[in-house]
Amino acid sequence: MSGEPSIFFADVNERQGSFLRRTFVLGGVSALGITALIGRLGQLQVVQAQEYATLSSQNQFNFRMVPPPRGLIKDRNGVVIAGNRPSFRVLVVRDETKDLDQTLDLLGRLLPDTLERRRAIIRDVNAASKFNPVPVKSDLTWEEFAKVNQYANELPGVMVDMNEARYYPFGGSFAHVIGYVAKVSDRDVKAIRDKGEQPPALLFNPSFRIGRQGVEKALDLSLRGEPGGNRVEVDARGRVVAEDIGGSRPAVPGKEVILTLDADVQNRALEVFGDESGACVVMDVRNGDILCMMSAPSFDPNLFVGGVPTKTYRALADYERKPLLDKTLNGTFPPGSTFKPTTALALLEAGVDPNLTVFCSGSYRTGNRTQRCWGRHGTQNMHDAIKNSCDVYFYAMCNRAGVDNIRKAGLALGFEHEFDIGVGNQRKGLLPSTEWKARTFPRDPVWHPGETTSVAIGQGAITVNALQLAVMTSRLANGKKQLQPRLIKSIGGVEQPSGAEAPDLPFDPAHVEYVRQGMIAVANDRSGTAYRQSQLGLGDIQMAGKTGTAQVRNYGTGSRKSEIWALKDHNLFVAFAPVDAPRYAVAIIVEHGGKGGATAGAPRAREVMRTVLLKDPDMRARIERPLPPEPTGAAIVEDGVVGAAPEPDVVATPQAPRAAPTTTSGPRPYLSEPRR
Repeated sequence: MSGEPSIFFADVNERQGSFLRRTFVLGGVSALGITALIGRLGQLQVVQAQEYATLSSQNQFNFRMVPPPRGLIKDRNGVVIAGNRPSFRVLVVRDETKDLDQTLDLLGRLLPDTLERRRAIIRDVNAASKFNPVPVKSDLTWEEFAKVNQYANELPGVMVDMNEARYYPFGGSFAHVIGYVAKVSDRDVKAIRDKGEQPPALLFNPSFRIGRQGVEKALDLSLRGEPGGNRVEVDARGRVVAEDIGGSRPAVPGKEVILTLDADVQNRALEVFGDESGACVVMDVRNGDILCMMSAPSFDPNLFVGGVPTKTYRALADYERKPLLDKTLNGTFPPGSTFKPTTALALLEAGVDPNLTVFCSGSYRTGNRTQRCWGRHGTQNMHDAIKNSCDVYFYAMCNRAGVDNIRKAGLALGFEHEFDIGVGNQRKGLLPSTEWKARTFPRDPVWHPGETTSVAIGQGAITVNALQLAVMTSRLANGKKQLQPRLIKSIGGVEQPSGAEAPDLPFDPAHVEYVRQGMIAVANDRSGTAYRQSQLGLGDIQMAGKTGTAQVRNYGTGSRKSEIWALKDHNLFVAFAPVDAPRYAVAIIVEHGGKGGATAGAPRAREVMRTVLLKDPDMRARIERPLPPEPTGAAIVEDGVVGAAPEPDVVATPQAPRAAPTTTSGPRPYLSEPRR
């Protein structure tokens, strides 16, 4: 009936079927998840087990870079002139210190000199990578080493170890030619990046030192070597807990560099200069090898290895004699009368008869200017003019060749050149010419004859360096080849080209021999300008030379003598020996020496040359021979300083023209035909 309630009965089987379907779906999903998990675990533990084992090992072990030992630099005889030595040092690890300022305060009490470099230390520590030790001080004494170890418990993050530091056993003797090493600066990194290159990681290691100046800089890549690595075990924070010696990789030392220099000669050169400023270069005239390249005063390059104090650097930089300047390459000077052999060659090549004579009365008139000579030499031919260093002869004759031919001869002898000796930063000086005058002085472009007279005696605009003077002397002594100087003998056992592999000199050999005979007379004729100062006292071995004194200011009508160092003349001397079979040449520059070339330069050249010859076995054999008989005759010495610069030029008062030429300073020098 419609009014009765309806009763619905659910099917038990239907409810059970619904439950089973849900159970099956959930079970299937779970089974798939478990299967996937088991599969992934199997892949990780079986298939990729080795890969993750390696990653785990990398998390546990780290490689810490070890800078390589820098390559040794030796002289020609195998003497080490730049090496490495053990050094105790203090290091700080920033992330292991509780309070860096507090740690540095305590270190400052133990090592007071670290207080002066506190800012630099903090900068280096903050710039270092995580857990990378940064050197705070090197070369600890045993007492300092003991102090730091005594307070080790109070210095978390501070450690002491031993490393190799660059060492220069001869101090200042080789400072300029070898250079030194120092910390890598931001400018070094920037210079590499400016070239489009990526700086090697080694440059960012706080212990690494880069080459500065000289051979250390020029051959830095060869001397640098390949870094190694220490394999260390670290904890979760990256702190070292152990070292895996078996997994470490040793560093590869830099290449060994052999120079042509001789340590004994180099040391002797610095010794004979004493307190004077200047340069000395010695060359082998047979092959171009440089035996000595010394600049004075010098400095101790060992000061720069660990970082030179600011006060010390400023004292060196501000000293008027410039100990940081390499005067053999970077210092240019007027050559004075040492340039006269070049002028003489130019005259001979221009066809000037060397027997043509000039009368020297002590002065020479050019226009309204009277140029002085250092003495009154009377009648002079070219040989006499070289021997006596007569300025008047060269005043009178120089324009027969002209400045351009003088420049041409100078270029052939090595002036105004930068030589490929493996070391850059050379100043090539200047040989003036008519073209140079027009380019440099457009308001007065014409070359005047009176300007040639100054160049002819090594004054005026002409400037040279000590290496160029040595090259000139070596080429004259060799007489055949345009020798090239060589400083680097070998790199990593690879021999470098000899300087004897050079073209022939573009001069008539007879002309070269004539000039050589004049230089022989300078040192061996009793009337030569350097006779007394050039006697070697080594048996029958004789030395040839040429004196020079170059003024550095206009004397006006006053005296050239001055008590102010910077106003004194430069003194120069060049020489070669033995005269009969030349082997060695030397060039000496005494900056502001204030004396004649024979008085200041020749004695120093003699002592250096003696050292060179005594080290040569063949020369030592000659010394044992009996001495030749003494030549007869008395030495002739003019008034004034031997080898001195000319007296002040005098500008004559303009006078009205006359029918016959006159002079205001005695008889005018005249030319005469050669006497037959």
